[in-house]
Amino acid sequence: MRLHCLGTAGYHPNEVRHTSCYSVPDASLLLDAGTGAFRVREQIVGKELDILLSHAHLDHVIGLTFFLDVVATTPLERIRVHGEASKLEAIREHLFSPLIFPILPPIDWVPLPNPNCPFAIGGAKVTWFPLVHPGQSVGYRIDWPGHSFAYVTDTHSQLDSPYWKSIEGCDVLLHECNFLDEQVEFALNTGHSCPSVVIEGAKRSNVGRLYLTHLDPLQDEAIKRQVASLHHKASPLKVACVQDLMQIPLGSGSD
Repeated sequence: MRLHCLGTAGYHPNEVRHTSCYSVPDASLLLDAGTGAFRVREQIVGKELDILLSHAHLDHVIGLTFFLDVVATTPLERIRVHGEASKLEAIREHLFSPLIFPILPPIDWVPLPNPNCPFAIGGAKVTWFPLVHPGQSVGYRIDWPGHSFAYVTDTHSQLDSPYWKSIEGCDVLLHECNFLDEQVEFALNTGHSCPSVVIEGAKRSNVGRLYLTHLDPLQDEAIKRQVASLHHKASPLKVACVQDLMQIPLGSGSD
């Protein structure tokens, strides 16, 4: 089982990255639907697809409008979009307003249950948890038999952030890293994260592998250089910045 990185930028695309979208084809699962969702057609393997939304900012949801083409050209017939009820309502009312996008794809809108009530998608147990971000976002932990994965995007990470308890011991963590360490004040004001804190938090939470994503599109190379310079502090944690079209093995038994 692999996670396919279809879009890994924050805020807007650049020459090498589209905005947030990640696919697990073997589970018919998508995490967020930014501009990277234009690549999802090749990921469709069945008639149904579940999409877990972190929040409703445009760089994470604009790709929902791309699904008219996907449904028309693949076996896909039904899409379930999971998210906070208020965010789903905002997407329906605004993104799919007749004045903006007049035709609604075949979407079932599924509000998230209480955060203390895990729910099932396919053969996985899904748990969500709140994150600190303007307008609020949520993260997800997905547990399959024998391995686990967590997705944390658009949040200001601190070592005492409550969500670290929710992802403790995860095999794979995909975490946003939008700014450089020296931009911590700007990160705080905009609800984003910097490398050192995320790396240390993942180490303390006994994460197996950490993948950093949602890089500021104006500082892509600088963030990657800083992460590389922190490599010695990460050991024994494995850390890498993701790229568009990168495939991440999920679980020790993955290909």
